Amino acid sequence: MRRLLILLGLFLVPVAVFGAMVAADRTFGAPGRGFDYVVRVDLPPVEALAALPKIEGPLDATRPLVVIDAGHGGKDPGAISDGVQEKDLTLAMARALRDELLRGGGVRVALTRSEDRYLFLGERSAIARQLGADLFISLHADSTEVATGATGATVYTLSAKGSNEVAERMAARENAADSINGVRIVEQSDDVSAILVDLSQRESQEKSELFARLILREGQGLMPFKEALPQSAAFAVLKAPDVPSVLFETGYINNPADLSRLRSEAGRLALAQTLARAIRVFFARSGQTAISP
Repeated sequence: MRRLLILLGLFLVPVAVFGAMVAADRTFGAPGRGFDYVVRVDLPPVEALAALPKIEGPLDATRPLVVIDAGHGGKDPGAISDGVQEKDLTLAMARALRDELLRGGGVRVALTRSEDRYLFLGERSAIARQLGADLFISLHADSTEVATGATGATVYTLSAKGSNEVAERMAARENAADSINGVRIVEQSDDVSAILVDLSQRESQEKSELFARLILREGQGLMPFKEALPQSAAFAVLKAPDVPSVLFETGYINNPADLSRLRSEAGRLALAQTLARAIRVFFARSGQTAISP
């Protein structure tokens, strides 16, 4: 009898322990009762995971990549004249340049924005860096505070100090896109601050200046320029430390002649052809010949 009780005990004790464990799990382990053992992790929204724009053109990843930035967008209209908003002009010009590059072949292209949406200035250059761009072009339409008769396009590269007082005022106005009532809504990163202190990325800066000069050369006879030489200023959108970058003020939105040119299909085509030619010469000189597929 004693031996039978011992055998029953050896069998029943583990069963009882197992049953107690199941009961405890159901009582205390289930979410919402007792201890919550579920670990919750906040994942970024789907939109954030797919934020990088589509790369168009050849599937060959060795072909050079141009990232075109249509200035302003969304809640930031940019300059406005005669009911025309700068953000609409820049998007139309960006699309025209993309189409011209794709038509010629051999170059991959991405737009920082392909619709009317807002991007922080830092996001624009960050997109170029994340995509591994070989060249970054930010398109804008200039404006003056008062009617002065100013006309023509201007090409800018980055510098810690503007090449002249006008360039400094222009950079301050464009950089204010990340401000609301004068209050900064985005802090500069350490990388950006370092670039402002000293332009340590000499190679990228030299390439930026080369491309700026090529734009002026290739545009002769196709479109008017206000300045015969590249200008420089501390534009926030140009602060990608390792991507050759230029900001192209394509004309004055409050100059009737410039506005008419920028709104016309012929004017946008001339601009696109100017930039496309400069881009191809730039890549050829950099050893990244953009041949047709």
